[in-house]
Formats: sequence, structure tokens, C-alpha cells
Amino acid sequence: MSLMTRRELLAVPVAAAACGSHTSERRPNILLAYSDDQSYPHASVLGDPVVRTPAFDRVAREGVLFEHSYTACPSCTPSRSALLTGRPIWRIGEAGVLYGTLPPEYPLFPHLLEDAGYHIGFVGKPWAPGDWRAAGLTRHPLGTEYDARLEPDPPDGIDTRDYAANFEDFLADRPDDAPFFFFFGATEPHRDYEPGIGERSGLDPDKVVVPPYLPDAPEVRSELLDYYCEIEHFDRHLGRMLDTLERMGELDNTLVVVTSDNGMPFSRTKATLYDGGTRMPTAVRWGSRVPGGRRIEDFTSHIDFAPTFLEAAGADPSESHDGRSLLPLLTAGGEGRLEPGRDHVVTAMERHTWCRPDGATYPMRAIRTHDFLYIRNYEPDRWPSGGPEFISSNKAPHGDLDDGPFKDFLLLPETRERFPEAYEASLGKRPAEELYDCRADLHQMKNLADDPAHETVRAELSQRLEEILREGEDPRMDGLDPWQGYAYRQIDGFGATFNRTLDPAEREAARTRSKHAVGHAKSDL
Repeated sequence: MSLMTRRELLAVPVAAAACGSHTSERRPNILLAYSDDQSYPHASVLGDPVVRTPAFDRVAREGVLFEHSYTACPSCTPSRSALLTGRPIWRIGEAGVLYGTLPPEYPLFPHLLEDAGYHIGFVGKPWAPGDWRAAGLTRHPLGTEYDARLEPDPPDGIDTRDYAANFEDFLADRPDDAPFFFFFGATEPHRDYEPGIGERSGLDPDKVVVPPYLPDAPEVRSELLDYYCEIEHFDRHLGRMLDTLERMGELDNTLVVVTSDNGMPFSRTKATLYDGGTRMPTAVRWGSRVPGGRRIEDFTSHIDFAPTFLEAAGADPSESHDGRSLLPLLTAGGEGRLEPGRDHVVTAMERHTWCRPDGATYPMRAIRTHDFLYIRNYEPDRWPSGGPEFISSNKAPHGDLDDGPFKDFLLLPETRERFPEAYEASLGKRPAEELYDCRADLHQMKNLADDPAHETVRAELSQRLEEILREGEDPRMDGLDPWQGYAYRQIDGFGATFNRTLDPAEREAARTRSKHAVGHAKSDL
């Protein structure tokens, strides 16, 4: 009897593939599904009344739902840098800014897994955007790319790659008995969107919960539906991947993590340290190893995933990781608040787009507890979004707010007149300190930093944040700013104008280009 190929095995029914398996004796596979620009609580299991996410819901139902999971930085490149290195952005040099690079002195957990015998690869958006080779790294951060299989006729704004089919190709290439790590990096729900696709797919604009920092207008509700529609696309591919693993009898020996890189591409979300920018929908499943049906309220950060994966794999831990393994929480069996030391999380932001003269940043640090959010803005005289005058790398003002119909609507004079509070919350300057009561003010709209009744809380959180940052050797604590000097390594579109690593002629030529393609470019851009 001949041996089946791995492609043939993909089609074997669950019962047959599972016979004789001894998953408890094998190192786990790891599937990390990472959406692009998805805020909490935009999943049906989290209570959103519109978006439909049956695959995410399944992972949460059969595993653990993390209620307070936070990205380290609400920007594409640095969020991924922190994820891969297990370190906050102030401890990873040029990896801590958009269009940066990856200094090789910071070990990446996928490389450590590969060194331990794991088959690694990815589909979609990996560590990006930026130039991972520029500082001397010689291996791709996430291994081999799988992108040969394409969607037959995707709508505008949807990635052309068939994520789930490419995952099957990755599995077919896996050496016998090798565990795998696979990064499913969707480009959804990053902009651009096909206008009106959400409503055409059956989503109801009347049921949309519009947060108070956005104008509650039909134009905004419609675009939120388009955003939800792309979340559903990500979720369908996740569901297909789970089904593939189940057919193979591999699902229960696979540590499945589903989360996002940063918040949605609207105002006061992505590129900000409010919950809309940093709080991520996160669920984890690992068969019988992780008791299911639980909600955990401890604070976790994306820098915790690197030590988690290495511990689960039995690989040598990296002394460079600042995160803490989540395995004690995952395997504990309890829910709610479990570890007293996980009563807070710290987030940070330096530079997103090149949207201020000379590459100036908008530096922020924040500490979030169950009761309060405290934000320290180190340059309050600067425009958080880049401001109305400077033409950014996106070839538009307010460069840290993604271009699209929402931005066009927000910048209309009549929008400012009709929705003054949302307009100011979106585009206005911010004070040096912000403090929000997260129990009473879910969307963090009422700043209490100058309220005498909250002075004790403000002072305590300010001191606690500074102690954490000093212990973590944040250059900001010594008045230093290395980030403004880091290269903005964009090579496509108008933004290449600001890439100091290009020769002057190339930079000058970029001035005539349009803005770069948003959200769905090839992985090496």
C-alpha cells in the first residue's frame, strides 16, 4: 500500500485522520491569525450586533477569550515588530516606527521556532511595511511566503490572495512529523473598501453602534459596514483553515491565536493610545490543553505571544523577551482575573506616517488599568494627526488618518459644524496628560487629568508609568528622541520623497507620484 501525499491527507475525513493520534506527545503546531486594523469589540462573540464572525467565535467558545488584550503599538510595522521580538517599541530601535527595519540583535520568535525544527511560513501581510534587510537581517522574519493561489474575482479592496488555499499549500510542503508555525496576515479590514459592499452583503446600518468620537451620519454608518464586511472576509478564511486542520486531525494539537495588529482605520483609533487603537479582539484555542468557554480579564500584551509560543513549543526561551508567557493563564482553568500582577498594560507610540516637518514624531506612552487610562503626550503642541498644512507621505494633510471616504467626510466644513465634539476628538490637539475613567466613560471622551477629584489617581498612574518606562530604559525618560532620526524606508508612491536612504534624484522623482497603494500591496513593500 502506497503512502498518501500530504495533499491527499488534507482531504481525509476527521475520524480517519485522527485514529491513532497521540497529540499530547507531540509538539504543538501554531497558527497565528492576524487581521489588519480591527478594533475591539468588533466580533459577534464580543457583543457587536452587526458583524458576523463565526470562526473567531468558535475559537473563543472552544478556548479562551481575552477581554483585555492590547497591541504594544497601534501602527502596522511597530506592532508587528513588538509581536515578533517580544519587546516594547522603545527597546527595538528602528523596528519601532512605520517603514522601519529589523535590527538583527533582537531575536525573532519565528526564527527560534525554525531553529527548533518548526516548518514556518506565511500568507498575506507579514512584518510590513519596511525593509527588514536594511539592518543586516538575512532571514525573512516569517519564513517562506505562500501566495500562488488567488481569489477568482475578489471585490475592490479585498486581497487577491486566497489565504486558506495557500495555507493548504504550506501544509502540503511540511516535512514529515515536523510541527509548524504559520502566520496568516490578512490585509483586511485595512482600507481601501469597495463603497457600499457592507450594506449590499446584508449588513444593517441601523444596527451599527457608532462610537461618540465618530460623527453619527449615514456616510459613516455605511463605511463602518464596509469595514465589517472585510472583517467577515478575514473570518471566513480563518474558518476554512480551522476546517482544514480538523479534517487532518491536527486541530486539537494546534495552538490557534486570533487577534489584530491595531485599531480600525478611522479617527481616534489607529495610531492613538485610546482603546479604539490598542485594545484587540483576541481568542486562543489549544484543544484539551486549554479548557474552553472562559473569559479572562487579566491584562495581556502582544509582547507576551513570543514567550508563549516558545514555551508551548518546548524551545529555548530568549532572554531578550520582555513579555510573559500566557500559558499559566491558558492552562489554569479559571476565568476573570487570575494573576494579580496582570492588573495593567503599557502601550506606546512614536511615528506612524511621515506627517510632520523633518519626520517629527507624536510621542505618547500610556498605562491602562481596569479602572483608568492615563496617557502622557510628550509634544502636545504638535498635531496628533499631522495637522491641516503639512502634506504627508500619504500625499494629504492629517497623514496619520488613513485616506478614504470617511476622511473626506470628516474634513468637510459642514461636518465640523454638525459634529463639533467628534471633529475635535478626531483632529484637535491634545493636552500633555489625559486621564479617563474607563468604567464610566467607555470611549474615553472626558479627560479628567485636571479634575481635582482625580488628582490622586492621576499622580499615582503618572508615577507608575514613569517607573515602568525608566526600568525599561525608555530613551524618553532621559529626554532623548532617536525616533525622528530613523529612516522612513518607503520606496513606492509619493512617500518615497521622505526616504533619506534614497539618492536625491529618486526622492525628487517621487514627488510626481500619487500616494502608494493602501492595504493590499505585496508583502515586500
